[in-house]
This record gives sequence, C-alpha cells and structure tokens, in this order.
Amino acid sequence: MKKALILMSLMLGILISGAHAQSVAVKSNLLYDATTTMNLGVEVGLARKWTLDIPVNYNPWKLSDNARLKHWGVQPEVRYWFCEKFRRTFVGLHGHYADFNVGNWPDWSFISDNMQNSRYQGHLYGGGLSIGHSWILKKRWSIEATVGVGYAHIVYDKYPCGECGTKLKEDSKNYFGPTKAAISLIYVIK
Repeated sequence: MKKALILMSLMLGILISGAHAQSVAVKSNLLYDATTTMNLGVEVGLARKWTLDIPVNYNPWKLSDNARLKHWGVQPEVRYWFCEKFRRTFVGLHGHYADFNVGNWPDWSFISDNMQNSRYQGHLYGGGLSIGHSWILKKRWSIEATVGVGYAHIVYDKYPCGECGTKLKEDSKNYFGPTKAAISLIYVIK
C-alpha cells in the first residue's frame, strides 16, 4: 500500500508540475471500481498526438469466507492518438507490474477449481499493445474504452487455503492473452 501511494504521489507531482495547457487528465477505471479496486490514473500530453497514461490500482480487501482479491499494480502506457490527444481513437504500448494475493473464491461455474481451493501470492510483469477510443461528454468530461493484449511473466507461491497452510509450491508461468480492459471516466484538468 505504501509503495503504491508513494509512487502515485510522485507521479502526480512530477506530471502536473510539467504539464501544459489542455494536457493533463485524471481518470478512474469503472471496471476496477466494480471489483472494489481503488484506482486512479493520470494522463499527460507529451506532444500534439502523444500522451502518457499512468494508472495505479490497489485492492486491500479480504472478501467473505477468506476469499482474497488483494493486489496493487501499475500499467503505464504511451499512446498515439489518430485525431489529437484525448480525442477519438488511439493505439498504445503498455507495461505492467503487480503484486497479488488471491484465491479461495466461491464455487461459481466460471471460477476454476484452483482459484476455489487454493491461494496464490506473488508478482507479475510484462507488456502489451492496446487500442481504445475516447468520447467527449462535456468540456472537461469524457469516457474512454480500451482493450489490450500482451505478455505477463507470473512468479507465485501456491498455498492450500485462504488463511492457512504450508506453501505447496513455488512456480512461474508465462501468459499471453488479454492484459488490459478499461472503461474509464475522465476529467481533463488543463
């Protein structure tokens, strides 16, 4: 938690202090909000058609019956806008890093047996490509949708249950597939 707050404070201070007119926006990913994950993003204009988006997310909650979705992460992205920054369609190149402690989820048909009966703790890092579109709602407000695919290297420890147990194994996996999904509400500061 402290790492995420310090990182976000530094990014906000650096980015806002060097910003030019009509080049800074703050945003919240509504998909993260739906999972009770606190998140805040800052997007800064770098040039007429280029921006840097830096979202940070944090979920400290332990759910009912020791189910966990604890994590924090950051996913910076350089974007090229086809029209002009903060307007219409863009493509992006993103990186990502996250620490996680997840598992012991409910017995729902779309949840794997591993996520129901085990807990995973570790970190991941990687990168990918994305595409998105921004719709202007009012002078300073807009909404944006983006999806991305890419790679993540996941390093984890596996435990037998949400609260207890001796570590069952240490392992790592390489993942290729969706790495980004967002529907964000955006406020342009200046």
